[in-house]
Amino acid sequence: MPISFACGQCGRSYRVDDALGGRRVTCKSCGAPLDIPAAATPTADLGFDVVPNAASHRAPFAAPAPQTRAEAHPAPGQGGFAPAPPRTFGGFGANPTNEGEQSDGTPSDPEAATRHVDESWTPPSDDHPPSPVALWARSIVVEVNKVFVGQDALIRGVLTALLADGHVLIESVPGLGKTLLVRALARLLGCAFNRIQFTPDLMPSDVTGSPIYDERIHDFRFRPGPVFTQLLLADEINRAPAKTHAALLEIMQEARVTVDGVNHHIERPFIVLATQNPIESEGTYHLPEAQLDRFLFKLVIDYPSLREETAILRLHTLETPPDAGLDERLAAVTSPHEVLEMQRLAARVRVDERVLGYIAAIVRKTRQWPTLSLGASPRAGVAVLRGARAAAALEGRDYAVPDDVQEVVRAALRHRVVLTPEAEVEGRGVDELLVELLRSVEVPLR
Repeated sequence: MPISFACGQCGRSYRVDDALGGRRVTCKSCGAPLDIPAAATPTADLGFDVVPNAASHRAPFAAPAPQTRAEAHPAPGQGGFAPAPPRTFGGFGANPTNEGEQSDGTPSDPEAATRHVDESWTPPSDDHPPSPVALWARSIVVEVNKVFVGQDALIRGVLTALLADGHVLIESVPGLGKTLLVRALARLLGCAFNRIQFTPDLMPSDVTGSPIYDERIHDFRFRPGPVFTQLLLADEINRAPAKTHAALLEIMQEARVTVDGVNHHIERPFIVLATQNPIESEGTYHLPEAQLDRFLFKLVIDYPSLREETAILRLHTLETPPDAGLDERLAAVTSPHEVLEMQRLAARVRVDERVLGYIAAIVRKTRQWPTLSLGASPRAGVAVLRGARAAAALEGRDYAVPDDVQEVVRAALRHRVVLTPEAEVEGRGVDELLVELLRSVEVPLR
C-alpha cells in the first residue's frame, strides 16, 4: 500500500518505491538527507536523487568512494546504447516541460501560475560532506536565482564552462535575459566585467586596443581595449565582420594580445560569453569556423515556461526591476582567486581509459556520419573531455563517467560540425543528428 513520508526540515512530502527502503536520499527542496522507511510505494517522479548504500554499491571506473551513476539503457532497435536520462538541468540547451505543467505549458495546478517555486539545482548529498566545487556552485546558483528566473540549462552550462576554463556562445532570440545573467555572474564572482556591443563598423583595434602617442614621453604607449577584463560580454557577436572576429582568435586561445610585437597578457580567470541571434536574422554575419572553434560550448536556449514567465513579470512589478541595482541586490560570494582554485580542482577529475575511448569514438564517428559534411576535430574531443570533467566536479565527484560525456557532448559539438545540404533541405537539426550518432556508439560499462 502506498505510504508517504516528509522531510523533517522543510516538510516536503514524498512517495517512493519499496525497493528503495532503507536507503538515504537527498531532499530536492532543502538538500537535507532523508532515510526512506522500510516499506514504501512507487510514484512516477521521485523528486530527488537516490544515493545507494555504501555497502551495496561499488563506484564505477575504480572510484575511491561510492557515488550514484545513471545506467545506460539500450535503445529500441539500436545496436548500441541510448544516452542516459538527462539530469536536473535536462542537458545544455534543453527546455523540458516543467514539473506541474502540461505539455502545452499550462499549469496542472491553478496556483502554479501565481507563485514561483525555487527548484534550483542542489548538489548531491551523501554520507560524506559535499565537495568544495559543489558547494561553490550552489552558492552562486542560489544568488543568481534572486534576479534571474528559469533557464537552468543555461546557468549550468555557463558554470560548467567556467570550471573548464572555456568560452561560451549563447544563441537565442532577444529578450531572454542573457545580458542580465552575465552581469549577475560578474557581480557574484567578484570579477572585472566589460561589454562590447558588436556592430558592422567595429574595428579590431576597438576590441584589442591600440598604440597612442603620449606627448609626455614623446613616444607611443599601448592603450588596452575592453578585452582586458575577466568576464567579457560579446553582445551580438554575429553583427560584426570577419576581420573583427579575427581579433579575438589569439585572445580567446592564449588570453593575450600581441601589438607591435609586444605580448600583453590578460588576467585570469578570463571567459568570453558571446551572444548571437539566429543566423537568419537580417544584418548578421556567419561566424568563421575558426572563431566558432574557440568556444568550448554553444548553448541554445528557448522561451521560458508559463510559470517562469509569470515569475519574471512578478519581479518587474517590484519598485526596483531585477536588471537595476545589481550592486545593491547581489553581493560577491566568491573571488577570482577562488574561481581559479575551483578550476584546478575540476582539472584534477580523473578520467578512465574507457571514458577516453568513448569520447574519441564519438568524435571520430562525426567524421563518418552520412548527414554531416564536416566532422569534429581533435580539439572538439578535448572540449568534450574538459566539459565532462567540469560536469563531474559539479556533481561532487572526482572521477568522470559516461553520463558526464553525454551531458556535454551536444553543447561541445553542435557548432563544430556541418550538416550536408541534403540534411538541411530535409529540415534536420544538428542536435537531432548528434543524438542519433550518440546512440550508435557503445557506452563503456564498468
